[in-house]
Amino acid sequence: MLLFIYQISIYLYAVAIQLAAPFNPKAKQWINGRKNIFIQLKKTIAASDQIYWFHCASLGEFEQGKPIIDAIKNKHPNIKILVTFFSPSGFEMRKNYKNADYIFYLPLDTKKNAQKFIQIIQPQKAFFIKYEFWYNYLFELNKNKIPTYLISGVFRKEQLFFKSYGALYKKMLPLFTCFFVQNETSKVLLKSIGFINTITTGDTRIDRVYENSLTPKNVPLIKSFKGNKPLFILGSSWQKEEEIISEFISATKKNYKYIIAPHDISSAHIKKIETLLKSDFIKYSEANSENIKNVKTLIIDNIGLLSNIYQYTDIAFIGGGFSGSLHNILEPASFGNALLFGPKHNKFHEAEELIKQKAAFEIKDIDDLLAILNHLETDGKLNNTQLASSSYIKNGVGATTLILNELNL
Repeated sequence: MLLFIYQISIYLYAVAIQLAAPFNPKAKQWINGRKNIFIQLKKTIAASDQIYWFHCASLGEFEQGKPIIDAIKNKHPNIKILVTFFSPSGFEMRKNYKNADYIFYLPLDTKKNAQKFIQIIQPQKAFFIKYEFWYNYLFELNKNKIPTYLISGVFRKEQLFFKSYGALYKKMLPLFTCFFVQNETSKVLLKSIGFINTITTGDTRIDRVYENSLTPKNVPLIKSFKGNKPLFILGSSWQKEEEIISEFISATKKNYKYIIAPHDISSAHIKKIETLLKSDFIKYSEANSENIKNVKTLIIDNIGLLSNIYQYTDIAFIGGGFSGSLHNILEPASFGNALLFGPKHNKFHEAEELIKQKAAFEIKDIDDLLAILNHLETDGKLNNTQLASSSYIKNGVGATTLILNELNL
């Protein structure tokens, strides 16, 4: 009965996406990306291919799988890497990723689709990243005796696996060969319901951001903008964070330079930020080494810069913490930024840990922001916080090596 309900919910989801497609560009991409997918797979994948399959929900999960993919490809170039995405945002951003031999959308999780997909690709190993649990695919992998692993998994007691009414989700767990989890809490939770095939490895993204932090690209304009003042960045921001920082800049006379790097860089959204700021700002697209020096706030209106900007910043207020969709806080941590974010962060293990390490602080409003910045300005607190942030990254390196050793790769 539970499986029947699951199948119905999958079909209803597909219907909802179909209905939304004429009005929603992402829904349209979701549909179009899966058209004739089995024909494409048959044309593309050779029967002789030795395939390792990595499935990611979206871009964030891909970043957790990427260190494993890169390491496997570097050591075993003959292995073919297949990456699938559930969401258009992940697929569109990484569809040309060089270390993946094949990149596709994941067909909808129906029994028929799962059977056809596994029959065509015949993977030697399968890797699901963090939160990806699709019953039919997992069942087919298990039936075909294909080793299946969860990478950088995080389990919390409020998840369905640990509820009396979560029987179907609990049925998915025996289908995994091994769980590579980020923390001991996850290991203990799995053990409480009978699963001991669990290894605590940490977060593979830490390996990635640490490696990237060793060789960042220079951004001369940001260096000119910073000068000799502390630099505060609002990274991957949404409207709530932008409202807080705009009000803060207007209401206080802190001796900071400010960068706003919004998640949405459409011209309409950039205009909204300009309206909030009112004055004393410049857009990156209009900046040069001279005019950038005399303004207080810089708006980043293009993509691809943010991860390299963090090397110049001192305090990073990261977006998404007011909606429960917190953006990447490990990148700014890798450069030793003091970290700030909104209150909805309990689903993010790294946020909870960074708070415990006194490297990060929760922000609810402008009063919190002022209080925390005043705190950081006293008695070397900023330096201590930055050290805690960078130490968290350095101490967390090694998840990729642990996983590869366990897999004998």
